[in-house]
Amino acid sequence: MGGMRNLRNTLLCLAASAAASASLASTPAEDLLRSRLPEIFAKAAAHYKALDAAATPLADKGGKGMMQVPHGYDRKSGRLDMRDVNWWTTGHYPGSLWYLYEATGDGFFRDRAMWWTNLLEPNKDDSSHHDTGFMMYCSYGNARRILKTDEFDGILLATAKSLSKRFNGKLGVIRSWGKISDTKHFLVIPDNMMNLELLEWAGKNGFKEADAIARSHATKTMANHFREDGGTYHVLDYSLKDGRVQGIERGQGASCFTAWSRGQAWAIYGYTMMYRETGDAAYLDFAQKVADFAIANENMPADGVPWWDFGAPGEERDSSAAAIMASGLLELQKYAPKDMAGIYRAFAVKQLLSLAGPEYFSEGDEAGHWLLKHGVGHKPAGTEIDTPLDYGDYYFLEALLRFRALGD
Repeated sequence: MGGMRNLRNTLLCLAASAAASASLASTPAEDLLRSRLPEIFAKAAAHYKALDAAATPLADKGGKGMMQVPHGYDRKSGRLDMRDVNWWTTGHYPGSLWYLYEATGDGFFRDRAMWWTNLLEPNKDDSSHHDTGFMMYCSYGNARRILKTDEFDGILLATAKSLSKRFNGKLGVIRSWGKISDTKHFLVIPDNMMNLELLEWAGKNGFKEADAIARSHATKTMANHFREDGGTYHVLDYSLKDGRVQGIERGQGASCFTAWSRGQAWAIYGYTMMYRETGDAAYLDFAQKVADFAIANENMPADGVPWWDFGAPGEERDSSAAAIMASGLLELQKYAPKDMAGIYRAFAVKQLLSLAGPEYFSEGDEAGHWLLKHGVGHKPAGTEIDTPLDYGDYYFLEALLRFRALGD
């Protein structure tokens, strides 16, 4: 309980500070970030033009029609890390191109985004994993929104129906990992919250059952996947016999007793999105709870870029977790009470200024022309440690656009 009291006290102090400056239209930090946006977007655009030039010849694996999409960078070999089109992150690279088109208006990014997006169409029929929401809504969903077209609705609806096959009505959740036929284990991770945005869109566009599935998953996850203080577990294993949680696994976190920072960021973003889509105040309250855990955590570094796990201070930072968190907080501040909104907005701005600084924003080709250095994919497995990650760039660009929109 001492930790909970300290968290509340920290937030009360932050809220008092925010309330004292609530009358200000902007802060010096916001003014600084806003003044730097043209430079940041121009630099990002140059990076991605070079990245696309390097990646395009590698898209056709071995010239055999086995298509691949850029995912990251292998520092040892100095080569781009390309992944098959059914890899879980393949929507983020074309999504970043869509965001750069939105940011700059340069038709190059529209054309290249569409080219890479079209490679992903076969994923619409894939129900072997939960990440199709990521893959298809970050790509086709952004294409639909930015181009203002319904051309891709059939693909998105087919994807939502494929994803819904992983929903178990008895348990009330969507299976994240594993075969649908597995009767011994039913694994769920907080990352799955990010796939619900596709279902919420589908629920409003012809697949009405999708909304009930998304709400059920979010509510059940909210009840079981978090500790009293708002920290998240990574992997829960549900029993198909009686619906109870039969196991907790560390997954990509440091342990079962700490909070993996990217999982915490998924939760902040995911529950904020669910409030936006449903208007259910329970989701807004919970988004604030999981956000408060992160921003007031005693192990949160001063620059706002978390350690890869909140229980692993002194180890690697995860720039992707900071980018996801910043994007989520910039949306959360739109809905939260005024005093807390100021806290969320200020923290996101701090994170973006840090990420846009030399410690995290790459120069030249030092990171294969990806934007953000120092991401951590799966440290317990020994993979993607201290490296750029496609989803880090995607949510960094999204957060910058969300911040730019605050002044429009």
